[in-house]
Amino acid sequence: MHQLGPPIGTGPLAKREARLAWGLLFPTIFAVSTVVLLPLLAIFWISFKPVELADLRAPEVVLREDIRGDADHVGATPLIRYRLRNSSQEQPIHDVTFSDRIPEGLSVLELDPRCRVSDRDLTCDLGDWDAGARETLTIPVEVQQTYLTNGLRPQDSPAVTTGVSSNVLTNATFTFENFTRVFNGGEFLEVLWVTLFYTVFGTVGTLVVGLFAALLLNKSFKGQGILRGLYLFPYVAPVIAVAFAWLILFDPFSGSANALLMQMGVTQQSINFFGERPLALIMVTVFEIWRYFPLSFLFILARMQSIDTDMYEAADMDGASPFQQFWYLSVPQLLGILSVLFLLRFIWTFNKFDDIFLLTGGNAGTRTLTVDVYEQAFAISNLGAGAAVAVVIFGCLLTFSIFFLKYVSREEGL
Repeated sequence: MHQLGPPIGTGPLAKREARLAWGLLFPTIFAVSTVVLLPLLAIFWISFKPVELADLRAPEVVLREDIRGDADHVGATPLIRYRLRNSSQEQPIHDVTFSDRIPEGLSVLELDPRCRVSDRDLTCDLGDWDAGARETLTIPVEVQQTYLTNGLRPQDSPAVTTGVSSNVLTNATFTFENFTRVFNGGEFLEVLWVTLFYTVFGTVGTLVVGLFAALLLNKSFKGQGILRGLYLFPYVAPVIAVAFAWLILFDPFSGSANALLMQMGVTQQSINFFGERPLALIMVTVFEIWRYFPLSFLFILARMQSIDTDMYEAADMDGASPFQQFWYLSVPQLLGILSVLFLLRFIWTFNKFDDIFLLTGGNAGTRTLTVDVYEQAFAISNLGAGAAVAVVIFGCLLTFSIFFLKYVSREEGL
């Protein structure tokens, strides 16, 4: 058979519609790409820069101006004092200048060789300054009657400073020292292992508990709605509230959990659940499972209720046990949603920071890569090293996502 006309979707009208569609989508694509890519590029850029927290503010000339001496009568000779300093202790400032306006009624008696006055406009050229440089200029003046009557003072006309400095964030200085510091430290492998333990067991536990919760509520019974609402409580409750509730519950001195265990004779002394290795890591992982299983529960339950019940009726008539029905009928139907949930929960748990930071602060063997980002960037003020750890996190998640989407999801038909 001969095809009449151009193939569907390749004609002039289809091409015009495609261009129009892309044109309408371009603002959205551009906005999303900007929001996603710019911070990512900034992190990569900072990771190769020797930048600390103090370097976020570019070096500048800080100036304070006041008048010293008696200036309350005509003929007095006070001093106008300018105190200047370089705000940076590491970066120099070149071509430092400042300008000010001398109040009317003050007559300049002597001038620094680097300064000049033109119609009461003072300009000083102070040259190049080293890091942390300080200087004080004093200009003797004579008080006239106009100064006493007009009420103007030197501080009323703020001095303007200028200077040229190199900003470490924008200059051409790059280094691999940040990555060397991250990988050379013996603690990196320990932090990576803690992160993987927390992520893998937290993700798998969330899916398993969510699956069992969905199986329990997949049948209709009285009070089902109330129980579903209670299941959602860990996920919808504010994280700071539930974290401190856990800390109070498992407190080694006044916690209810320790009191109960000691009364039952399980232990003779109180247990520091969030302060001992490896118990602290196990506890934060259990907290992760408890807090985020409702999300898995909702998705799995929705998928379960969309499965055709005729399969279960036929299997029941053939004598299949409940476990056989679950394993051979339910699990194959749930593999798709379980794969998606595993990918999402793995990424989210790998990036989790607030839960661990609120519970342990990263102490007692619970320091993950995200906590390490905070420690490097803010605790020791090394933004470059913190950005380098963030790049490592991005690389780990990108590698995992590519592997998962290429191999695991293909096997599941996603």
